[in-house]
Amino acid sequence: MIIRSSRELKALFHDLGPGDIFIGMLAYKHLKQSVLIDLLERGVTCLPSPLSQNLNRSKVAQAFTFKAWMLPHTSVITRRMDLVDAINQYNKLGLTAVLTKQENMHCGHGVRRWENIETLYNSVALSKSSYPFVLQPFLNDLTDVRVIIVADYIEAYGRHNPDNFRMNIASGGKYYPYALDQKQEEFCRAIMERGKFPYAHLDLQITESGEYYLAEIALNGGIKGASIRRRELDKKKQSMLEQLANP
Repeated sequence: MIIRSSRELKALFHDLGPGDIFIGMLAYKHLKQSVLIDLLERGVTCLPSPLSQNLNRSKVAQAFTFKAWMLPHTSVITRRMDLVDAINQYNKLGLTAVLTKQENMHCGHGVRRWENIETLYNSVALSKSSYPFVLQPFLNDLTDVRVIIVADYIEAYGRHNPDNFRMNIASGGKYYPYALDQKQEEFCRAIMERGKFPYAHLDLQITESGEYYLAEIALNGGIKGASIRRRELDKKKQSMLEQLANP
């Protein structure tokens, strides 16, 4: 059985088993992780994959899973002791300005720059609600690139904001075409394979020396700087999921 809507999934949820397939994003707001585990344990196939859906909703999970592809010294901070350890590491390396990404915030709203890691500690150490978050060195002069990949369709565009380190177009950034090279595409596809993303919107950070790192990845995201329209992109994504369900 192939299920294509959340309403149908909820109606048949307890009857599903091996061989059944659900195509779509789970709509259970507070139970999504539990529902994914439940379906996995019963042998139900979910498309997009449960791993990609879980990573899609968590910046912290992305930093943990994709650490090898992210800026060096990217850390997941889940408690005060993690932050103390990071202070030792960053000071030893001579890293001053840092950047944090708050869990469950989007469009650049949860991204904060701190002049140094001690300022960060003084602000968040004693607040339990501050955790978890992602900690990274803050680097100037990075080129920010949004990449969209669906099967053999690939498009990229740069984002720049001269008035704000947040490059998101929603935060006032401008966009321009960007030519992704073969190695950068392979880099993106390796990340997608690791996270079992059937398609993805990836944000890359490219240094002046040409090194590139993953900032974030999502199953859906803004496409304001892309030539493809939303309806056409959604059609490509749906077509790919259908192909995976009917190999």
